[in-house]
Order: sequence, then structure tokens, then C-alpha cells
Amino acid sequence: MDHPIKRDHSRFRKIIKGKIRKNLRRFVSKGQQILPKGRNRFTIPMPSIEIPRFKFGDKSQGGTGQGEGQPGDPIQGKPGEGKPGQGEAGQEAGNKELEVEVNLEELASILGEELELPNIQPKGKKSIDSTINRYTSIGTTGPDSLKHGKRTFKESIKRQIATGQYDPDNPKVVPTRRDYRFRSSKTKIEQENSAVVIYMMDVSGSMGDEQKEIVRTESFWINLWLKSQYKDIEIRYIIHDATAKEVDEETFFKTRESGGTLISSAYKLCREIIDADYNPDEWNIYPFHFSDGDNWSSDDTKLCLDLLNDNILPASNMFGYGQVESRYGSGQFYKDLAQAYGKKNDQVVLSKIKNRDAILDSIKEFLGKGN
Repeated sequence: MDHPIKRDHSRFRKIIKGKIRKNLRRFVSKGQQILPKGRNRFTIPMPSIEIPRFKFGDKSQGGTGQGEGQPGDPIQGKPGEGKPGQGEAGQEAGNKELEVEVNLEELASILGEELELPNIQPKGKKSIDSTINRYTSIGTTGPDSLKHGKRTFKESIKRQIATGQYDPDNPKVVPTRRDYRFRSSKTKIEQENSAVVIYMMDVSGSMGDEQKEIVRTESFWINLWLKSQYKDIEIRYIIHDATAKEVDEETFFKTRESGGTLISSAYKLCREIIDADYNPDEWNIYPFHFSDGDNWSSDDTKLCLDLLNDNILPASNMFGYGQVESRYGSGQFYKDLAQAYGKKNDQVVLSKIKNRDAILDSIKEFLGKGN
């Protein structure tokens, strides 16, 4: 039977999971900060969880229904009480949001359940060997850090009973070295897949801070889901206007240029990165491009289609194009891709992202096919 504390903890985790799922759209659309805390762990603000508790106090301290007064007298507090801007400065802490900690698997599970995402089927890539140690048995040797207290205690009692040393009226259990028991591991080789996500974003003048914040939020949740599906994942970032360059994550979301837009420059660099570092026989490759839909010319759009058909799509599990609505963007590139691929190519996924409220729907469009 489970210990009551374990049952309570399990119940609390279910409440937390339900709260996160209920508020998932608000977390995403409002840009609620979900912060990394160590490897594959995150903290989430939870302002609306009330923990039941007893509160003890002296009945003589006053309050409604106590003290002097007659029926019908108005209820009054202390002078200045309840009036904003009045009264003495207090020393009590104000209301604070509760921050709860969840791991990657829990958060990804919530996203998958809410969006009904299928598990990803790797694109027939070669797997990499991953050595995993699972502590599934008990041994008589090992380091002190793996000592199993309960099993050691039982062995000590068994030895004392067998030798007649155990006194039930005055039980003293002192384990000796031969009583020690340790958790023992079995090494298992598992086949794991690796993935790379290549983000490309237009940083020309028509892509403002709001558009970049939408891309930042969407990429966070895409990364979260892919990390739950693959053992090893790498992320690369490309920015472009009329030229393209690879940058780090911080630069990716903060850079803004004022030049024109040649989308082919980003696709060329994406091709070079794949050719140099990611053999399609070994890696699951996910290029995502975000733009407001402007391109310099129809000739450059034709070059983009050639790069997709000849280089990027044959190497990739899927290619995602997200068009972030901007008052300055024409949206023509989405129309060109839709005309070229339409619904006939499951490998190319197109999504229009009108505003923050559309982010979750866009994520479902990108990941909903399980590619």
C-alpha cells in the first residue's frame, strides 16, 4: 500500500497538471514565463492554487460576532482599516504566485494531450547507441551512495534472529558490514534517435518585436515537444534579410535589420549546414522558416522552390513555414508555397499565425502529422 504522503503528492501533481493544461492557452498567448530550471526542468507560475490549511487563534481576539455591541450595529474595523492609502505600514508579506516545478516529460505530455499530438515516427534514420543503467536489483557490494537502507535493516534483523541475539523487549538493530545491501544496476544498450531543428527567420524591417515574440514562444513549445521525442536534439539559428548568417539564440530573437528580403539566402545556408553537419541517414532534420511573407522577386521565390525540392526536402522529416502576420508584409510567399505544394505534400506544412492566440493552433499544424 502506498504511503499517504506519496498519495497526497501524486494527487497534488495531478492537480498541478490539470491547472497547467486548463491555462495552457493563457500561458502561450500571454507570453507567460515558463523558465528553465536545470536540465529538462521548468518552473511555472501558478497564481490560483489554494492549499487547504487549519488556522488556529485566540477566540477572544475579536472579529465578527464577538466583543461588545448590539444586534443591528454596523460592523466597523479599526481606524483606517480597509481604506486604500491609509493606516500604518504593515510587516506581513503580500500575496505571491506559487511557482511549481515540472519536468520536460510532464510539460510535453500536457502539450501533447491538449493538442492531441501523435508520437513522432523517425524517418527511417540510423539509430545511435545509448547506454542506460537501470537500478533494478540488490547486491552485496557497492558504494555508500547506493546503500539500500531498508534492505540493510531487514538483513540485520534476520541475522540477529537467526543467531538468537534479537531481543523483542529491547530491540537494538546495529547492521554489520555483511548486512549491507546496495542498489545494483544492469547496463542496457538502447537505440536512440537524434534530431536537429534549424530555425530560419526574416529579420528585415517589416518583422517587428511582436512578430519575433510570437516566433520565440512558438519555437519554445516546438523544441519542448521534439525534446520529448528524441534522445539528442541540436538547435541551429539562421537570420536573413537580403543575406543570411548563422547566429546564437539571443541574437536570433533580438536582431532587426532594415534591408530587403531574399529568402533564398536562408535556404542556401540551411542546405550548407545540413550538408556539412547532418547526414540524413543519421539525423532527423526539422527546418522551420518564419517570415511575414515578403520576398524580393518571383525569381528568388523560384530559386527557393528549387532549393526545397532538390536539397532541403529530401533530407528532412518535414519543412515548416510559419507566416507571422504583419501590417507591412504582403503574405505572398505563403501563397506561392501553397500553390506549389498545397495538400499533396505532407512533408511541407504551412501555417498562418495571425497573433499570439493562434500559436497553439499553429503548433498543432506543424506537429500534428507525427513526421
